[in-house]
Amino acid sequence: MTTRIPSADDSNEFIQRAGGAPQPRAFPFRMLWLFMFFLVLGIGFFAFSVYLTRHFAFQGIRTQTRSKFRNCVDVIQGEVTMEQWIHPSQTTAHGMSDEELLWRASFVPQVKEYPFRRTPKIAFLFLTRGPLPLAPLWERFFRGYQGLYSIYIHTLPSYMANFSSESVFYGRQIPSQVSEWGQMSMCDAERRLLANALLDISNEWFVLLSESCIPLHNFSIIYKYLSKSRYSFIGSLDDPGPYGRGRYDHRMLPEVSIEQWRKGSQWFEVNRKLAIIIVKDKTYYPKFEKFCKPHCYVDEHYFPTMLTIESSHLLANRSLTWVDWSRGGAHPATFGRNDVTEAFLKRILNGFTCSYNNYDSTICFLFGRKFSPSALEPLLRLAPDLLGFGQ
Repeated sequence: MTTRIPSADDSNEFIQRAGGAPQPRAFPFRMLWLFMFFLVLGIGFFAFSVYLTRHFAFQGIRTQTRSKFRNCVDVIQGEVTMEQWIHPSQTTAHGMSDEELLWRASFVPQVKEYPFRRTPKIAFLFLTRGPLPLAPLWERFFRGYQGLYSIYIHTLPSYMANFSSESVFYGRQIPSQVSEWGQMSMCDAERRLLANALLDISNEWFVLLSESCIPLHNFSIIYKYLSKSRYSFIGSLDDPGPYGRGRYDHRMLPEVSIEQWRKGSQWFEVNRKLAIIIVKDKTYYPKFEKFCKPHCYVDEHYFPTMLTIESSHLLANRSLTWVDWSRGGAHPATFGRNDVTEAFLKRILNGFTCSYNNYDSTICFLFGRKFSPSALEPLLRLAPDLLGFGQ
């Protein structure tokens, strides 16, 4: 029997009997369904991952920011506290320039009532070239009155004080610059002292002294005298002569007229209000700096004139520091060991009458100058009986 090989015609005939044209092979439906399922699942997982990443990243940033903010607040609160305003540093060191210092010192609280119990203090401002040879007398004067006074010392910048740590003068030297008699640099030094003292909000009265000054009464008398006074003590004389109006320069107009021109002692006592007027001044300073030069001695005219213009009703128009000009010359007399006797001190203490709060008073001077270093020994010996301190 012969085997028959199908021909192309046979294949066509079979296809026609089976139902027509040839059919391509179909893609399985189950595979397509699985593909779509995993695709949707992958997209959903991706979207969810993005959401979680962004959410927790934002939370982390917010937490970190809050943490940094809290740290910043903590640092600020740690550096600036009410305690530091009330009780400033035990030393007078700081890194401020004069411009920064005067700006900072001119701050004035607008709420009159203090949110703490404030004990007003006297700020003693020592304007010196170097040592304080009469420091032992002052040590006895201050003894027992801690908390009622502050001390500030302006020296030549090259001078390094060597007070013991037990001394009331220890650590009280302020950042200083060279000051020259009769020059604006002298007023700069006085403003620098005032500005440093104003940083202590408890300082209410400010007394300018030199290394040759001494107290003429005990601390309690001086504190009561200043605290009860309605006025501040600075000389403000309208002198028509060559050493008064004769030093006026008409280029000071319009800020200062000749009728407003005043002269007074360099050694003053002012309250806190007047001290702020002095340190914040930018109106009169340029005029005096330019137009009051020797033979005009600016330390005798700048503060008396400015305060007369700004607050004449607060001035007693006299100084609390006794000096002796009877010998003549450009400087007052200096007193040494042989000058300081019981009779000499009594003449200073009892030989004057003045106005205090508009009433007559026999206590006119609280301080005296100029006393040389050799005067220390008799002063220490006579102070307990005549000056009321140092027992």
